[in-house]
Amino acid sequence: MDFVNDDIYDVTNRMVCWMCRNENRLRALDHIAGIFTVLLTVMMLKEEQFLRRLDRLMAILIALQQRNETAQSLADKFEISKRTILRDMQALSEMGIPLYAVAGPKGGFRLMEGFQLPPLQMDTQEALTVLFALKAMIRMADTPFNQARFTIMDKIRALIPETILKQIEPILEKLEMEVPARSFKTPHLTSLLALMSESRWLEVFYRSSNHQRWLHLLPKRVYAANGFWYCEAYSLTHQEDRLFRVDRFDRIKEMDPPKQLQCEPGHVTARNATPADNNPIRIVARLTYKGMLVVEQDAHIGEMVRWISDDVWEIDFACPASEWEWAIRFFFSIGLHAEVMEPEILRQKIGQLAKQLYQQYEIDTT
Repeated sequence: MDFVNDDIYDVTNRMVCWMCRNENRLRALDHIAGIFTVLLTVMMLKEEQFLRRLDRLMAILIALQQRNETAQSLADKFEISKRTILRDMQALSEMGIPLYAVAGPKGGFRLMEGFQLPPLQMDTQEALTVLFALKAMIRMADTPFNQARFTIMDKIRALIPETILKQIEPILEKLEMEVPARSFKTPHLTSLLALMSESRWLEVFYRSSNHQRWLHLLPKRVYAANGFWYCEAYSLTHQEDRLFRVDRFDRIKEMDPPKQLQCEPGHVTARNATPADNNPIRIVARLTYKGMLVVEQDAHIGEMVRWISDDVWEIDFACPASEWEWAIRFFFSIGLHAEVMEPEILRQKIGQLAKQLYQQYEIDTT
């Protein structure tokens, strides 16, 4: 059955308009979802595009309850064309939804005053919890839920009683989850999640600081931290579990499982797994307050920071041998706000870098 079947929309519109003439608009809106369900069941419509349009029409309606929206702003939010939005607005109008448009810089589509959806039964703490979590998600530059994270917030706000919204809005304005601003995009994140859920092996073209090459990976977990998306995966190339930034995935494609593994995929340890023939290196460093703030942001060793005395903190951890170069760069970057106590060789390496930096900026006083 064709998606744009005129008979289907004609039946839909006539039924909704009949309800609007014989009942108040609020009650008619409550029954719209039920009407769509009956039509879909009777006509056995399986077209995914049709379902998406129904969801979008409801999302547009909820968005308009929150604020005025232009066709372009709605098109950007739903990642569709402006022309499609205009067709959606026409469909809503034909269903009896009281829409009108205002011209000018502050214009756009609006709902007639007094047209509201019934409120959702949610207490203050529940509403604050949901909106705070969604607010944090919106701060991410890129997610698998780019469209949904905006539409669900509009839906939640539309369904929360106004008295509760007035209580939590002042809190939300001052309550934030800090997410660093990043400009990196993750175009393969959605595909990665789908393939990972089926435990598929992937062939990934990966860009690191040292290489650009194809890797054979078995993804295990994807998570967000410090504004980036990370993938923990077993790397057939490295013969160990490793951590990869998803924005550095240039291409991914499914591959057949390898016939034989030299070692079984294990668990990810602090940073990358350490080869069996290399022993971890114990690192102890004293930190100032600013140094402590920097180290605490590290996803792997941040929780190991402990307070020693006024304005003094300490980090004590076992660094995998494979992460030695990272440790040198990391503590050198903290500068005067960290002093490595051991091992001595790490102090020497940082001292050498400091000497090179001094020579680069040394002022000739002769």
